[in-house]
Amino acid sequence: MATELVINATSHETRIALIENGTIAELHIERTREKGIIGNIYKGRVIRVLPGMQAAFVDIGLEKAAFLYVADVFDAIEEYESLLYNGKKEHEPNGDQLPASQPDFKPLHPIEELLQEGQELLVQISKEPIGTKGARITSHISLPGRHLVYMPTVDHVGISRRIEEENERERLREAVERLKQPGSGYIVRTVSEGKSEEDLLSDMQYLSTLWGEITKRKENAPAPSLIHSDLDVIQKVVRDIVTEQVDTIIVDSKPDYDRIVQFITTFMPKMKYSIELYDDEEPIFDHFGLEVEISRALGRKVWLKSGGYIIIEQTEALTAIDVNTGRFVGKHNLEDTILKTNLEAVKEIAYQLRLRNIGGIIIIDFIDMEKEVNRDKVFTALEDTLKSDKSKTNILKISELGLVEMTRKRVRESIGRMMCEPCTYCEGRGYIKSKTTVCHEIFRELRREMLDSRGTKAMVSVHPQVADLLYDEERRGLEELEKKFRKRITVRAKPGFHQEQFEIIIS
Repeated sequence: MATELVINATSHETRIALIENGTIAELHIERTREKGIIGNIYKGRVIRVLPGMQAAFVDIGLEKAAFLYVADVFDAIEEYESLLYNGKKEHEPNGDQLPASQPDFKPLHPIEELLQEGQELLVQISKEPIGTKGARITSHISLPGRHLVYMPTVDHVGISRRIEEENERERLREAVERLKQPGSGYIVRTVSEGKSEEDLLSDMQYLSTLWGEITKRKENAPAPSLIHSDLDVIQKVVRDIVTEQVDTIIVDSKPDYDRIVQFITTFMPKMKYSIELYDDEEPIFDHFGLEVEISRALGRKVWLKSGGYIIIEQTEALTAIDVNTGRFVGKHNLEDTILKTNLEAVKEIAYQLRLRNIGGIIIIDFIDMEKEVNRDKVFTALEDTLKSDKSKTNILKISELGLVEMTRKRVRESIGRMMCEPCTYCEGRGYIKSKTTVCHEIFRELRREMLDSRGTKAMVSVHPQVADLLYDEERRGLEELEKKFRKRITVRAKPGFHQEQFEIIIS
């Protein structure tokens, strides 16, 4: 079936859904007031060195100081390579990502010999601030292009493991080794498979020019300051996700439609693609039935087709997933019922991890199975299903208690934590939709109501704090709706309303 990229772009929020086989597989959200910073490059100043943690805190101009681990500040490239790859040049990064910098070795130099308080250095965001933690940074810069990832501080050539044909891997390695400048490094991305040397050279020249501009800006910039900002979410998703397997890009904004066409024409000129401008009155995510899936991704209980269900609970340190038979009673015996439920849960868990962007430590509590052969079936199914996940995962065998311990690479907040905030009604034990999310839901509902109404004004009753946000930071969204539908919108605060509750009356 077709693979589509559906883009809903407004002045306050951009949402991008990747649809595979008719189902939403990935969701990317960026809000105007909360733009993502991963990949951004800063000139920072060391404010504290922690020998006990072999790490340092660096002021890069954000609200919270960034965290820099000792493995990310080696100034000797040879040491960095030998420690990172453990002396084995055949070890390649998993997928298109750079190898994780968290080491399992003892560094040759302690961090107090590498950094001093007040020292200035160029760093890049490798993980966005998550929860109460500041951003994770590295001094080993990587600049992603369409076909290559440029590493100006590391002399190494890596090939994406998703390129499996050995002859093709060797061809790409030889081409990059021949074309690259001495002392620099590249990772060959999956989309490079079958590409010509001309395509690779074009990427190299662009990335080399970009790095030259970054180093020039660094010389005269104060610390802390932003030196280079990565692409916005639309360009980043088009660059990283759009391949020959993506049949269609559908976007509901004419300016963003033009930007995507220009971006693909400039950086992916040989790409065969179909891009459509969606201009129907019905909201684009409603048209594709995506709002229901997004709401489902915020719930803790997910029902399986058989009648079983899984419970997903996120904590500060880990995510726990519990599998239950629910209403499913089976047809033959208990062991078969449990096996079928667990196998069905495997597919749903892999889907939910990717959709919700859950990372870190994950504990899955499968229903206990007596037969070891059944435990092996469930484990093998989980391994096979996770192979299509672009984020790196590590899985341990099912324990005697039916538990699977696994990790999934996390570089940004999960959808739940991004769209929700701690609930003041239950003293932080659960979550409710954030005031910003409620405002955006109100905008979408107003759009639906106004399409079918002949009235000239709308009254929106909301929780007082949501009303404050609508009159202040989100006022622009209301003004755009008033202008488009030529109706006056009035907001009324209702102290007795729940924060997620709102009422719209059009007269």
